[in-house]
Formats: sequence, structure tokens, C-alpha cells
Amino acid sequence: MDFGNVLGLISGFLDEKRVRYAVIGAVAIAAYGLPRTTVDLDLVVEASAQDDLIRFLEAHGYQTLHRSSGYSNHRHPDSDWGSVDFVYVGAETSEELFAAVRIHEGLRGLSMPLPKPEHLAALKVLAMKNDPSRALQDMADIRFLANLPGVDRHEIRSYFDRHGMKDRFDELEKNS
Repeated sequence: MDFGNVLGLISGFLDEKRVRYAVIGAVAIAAYGLPRTTVDLDLVVEASAQDDLIRFLEAHGYQTLHRSSGYSNHRHPDSDWGSVDFVYVGAETSEELFAAVRIHEGLRGLSMPLPKPEHLAALKVLAMKNDPSRALQDMADIRFLANLPGVDRHEIRSYFDRHGMKDRFDELEKNS
């Protein structure tokens, strides 16, 4: 996958539509300093853009593999364009998340908007709740994020508490 081209295509469309978005997943974790191998690009986007975004992707050859109100997954038959996944957030969540986005110089000089580490951790907590098989990798990512300078561990704990996973945060604290 050519991450720079894919991000450039999608960010150009979202910027033109004035839709807020941020890079998440392994690319964001790597931007914060933990290199990860990945074969897809993950973004969080305002939910109001879902229909237009999916039409745009399909017009550019992507096949929609899954779609729900909060998530969509797309794959292009050309491996250079690869797979992209989107998490869609509603009004209240988007206001909080996008207000704290940081710009990071990344792929081929493209500026990448990244959620603050605490919000990346929140997305990881939700992913673990929805798919417990992800726990090993997601907990390792959350541990990394929680130990970055200036990160609010209490905020991260609140996301675990909110999703009934207090024991997972206690495990994180014990092993950090």
C-alpha cells in the first residue's frame, strides 16, 4: 500500500468537503514513536460525511466490505491503494476529539492530523470491548500511549471505566 498516495487522496476529498478527520490505528501509533507493521490506513471521521465518503471511495475503485453507523471497511483491488477503515463519530464525540487533534509531519511530507494519545487509547479500549481478540495488541499500544510524556493516565482510566473494563486498566498499571 502506498500510504502517502492513499492519505493524500482521502484527505484531499475530506479537506475539500471541510470534514474533520484524523489518522488513527497503527499509522498514528507509529507517528507517536512506536513503529508497527500495518497493511491498512485507519481514520476517524465525522459521521455526517459517511455517505459522501463511501460514494467517493467507490468511485475510486474501493469495494465496501462492511458498513455500519460507526464503522466502514474498504478494499481496493490494486494493492497500491490497499485497505482503508473508518470510524465515524457523532457530534459530541467529534467536538471533543477534533478539538484536541495535533498536526504531525508524516508520510511524504503530508501533514497528518492525529488524535491526542488519550483519545487514541479511548478508541483502542472501544475496539477491545467490541472484539476481545484484539486485547493483546491494543493493550500494548495503550501501554505505550499511557507512558508518553504529559499523557493524562486518569483520562485513559476513565475510558476503561466507562466501558466496564476497570480490571484491564488495573492490569495495565500493574505491568507498566
